[in-house]
Amino acid sequence: MLLKAIRKMVVGRMASFEALAARRTKADKAREADKAPHRVAYFHEAGDPYSHLMVQLLPEICERYEIELQVYLVPPPADSAAPDRQRLEVYGRRDAAQLARKAGLSFDDPGAALSAERLHAAELALADHLGQPDFLDRALAIGEALWQGQPLPSADTSAARLADVLAAGAARRDALGHYLGGTLHYGNEWFWGPDRLHYLEDRLQELGAVRDVAPSGPCFAPPALEGSGQAARSEGLELHWYLSFRSPYTAIVADRVKALAEAYGADLKIRFVLPMVMRGLAVPRRKGAYIMSDVAREAHRLGTPFGNISDPVGKPVERGYAVLNRAIELGRGYEFARSFLTGVWSEGIDAGTDRGLQQLVERAGLDWAEMKPLLEDEGWRQTEDRNQAEMLSYEIWGVPSFRVGDVAVWGQDRLWVIEDALRAATLKGDA
Repeated sequence: MLLKAIRKMVVGRMASFEALAARRTKADKAREADKAPHRVAYFHEAGDPYSHLMVQLLPEICERYEIELQVYLVPPPADSAAPDRQRLEVYGRRDAAQLARKAGLSFDDPGAALSAERLHAAELALADHLGQPDFLDRALAIGEALWQGQPLPSADTSAARLADVLAAGAARRDALGHYLGGTLHYGNEWFWGPDRLHYLEDRLQELGAVRDVAPSGPCFAPPALEGSGQAARSEGLELHWYLSFRSPYTAIVADRVKALAEAYGADLKIRFVLPMVMRGLAVPRRKGAYIMSDVAREAHRLGTPFGNISDPVGKPVERGYAVLNRAIELGRGYEFARSFLTGVWSEGIDAGTDRGLQQLVERAGLDWAEMKPLLEDEGWRQTEDRNQAEMLSYEIWGVPSFRVGDVAVWGQDRLWVIEDALRAATLKGDA
């Protein structure tokens, strides 16, 4: 019990916005003491579509803010950080294309994986310009050629030199605590892709590192949901929500997905799946640390409680799914899912105990006397198998994920894609 309490305290501190704020303050004081410039490290991966989006935005960041950009070339993430690499690559291309259209950037999914030969040629060409003032422009041109199937420029860099460059970039990224390309690091904080770039801008603005040319808004603001109770509605519309009780991102999206379903008159279908670690997929320590920090940041921005955590991995998840399976049949699926997620991720309730689970059950409007015997029933596993198979059939394998018709996306920051699909369905229904 003592070890569990200590672990809960450590995880809670890591996952709090206050901890992130403290790391920011520590970094700012160190920079000021050293009279150092605002140094931002950028990690570019040749075959990463999000890196291609980033080199389109970074020139404007450099123009807006008084920063010193340090660029590193990095290889793809290790298998432990990309446990289902083929699906990840396919989904990444599709997602980056959607994001590019939303942000007014350039990227078209070629529909097939890049060849190893072309990736190597692109890396060699990028290494030729590493450290040069025009790197971002060159990287954009090389990326356009790579993704559009055009000839790549010849390079002077040797394969041995490239290996050293990639190893140095990976070592620096590892030392700072990340695992992906398309990432920025500044002052003890990570920013992955266009979606998190606004956090860096906010921070630089707070520190007064703004040039005269900087406008008031960010380069790319998180798309806001627009639906309301007055939105057009369509009969038979369904919003499928693939969730895991062990997913912190799932915890902070519960209210928004429910509100979105109600705004468009969609029936919210709850599809629970086992957490990745309970499906045999690895979650490296640095990946877990980044996720917790990012969720705390997102929760703070969205005004969603988060951080008093009682990790439900293992039996608590299984007990929760036994109840959820029945709660869905009783029409209280969302109420219990929200109660459980809020309880373990922001209230520190231990769902592995009868006392804790009873509290989560009863405040969802369910009868504990009816639910308790179900904890020994394994019938929920058949439902989970079907849910997982359905999710995988749409080329998504992580949570939270969402689907409307054939439109399926992964991530709490992709609800705008689902709203577009809901809006399109309502318009089609009115036609």
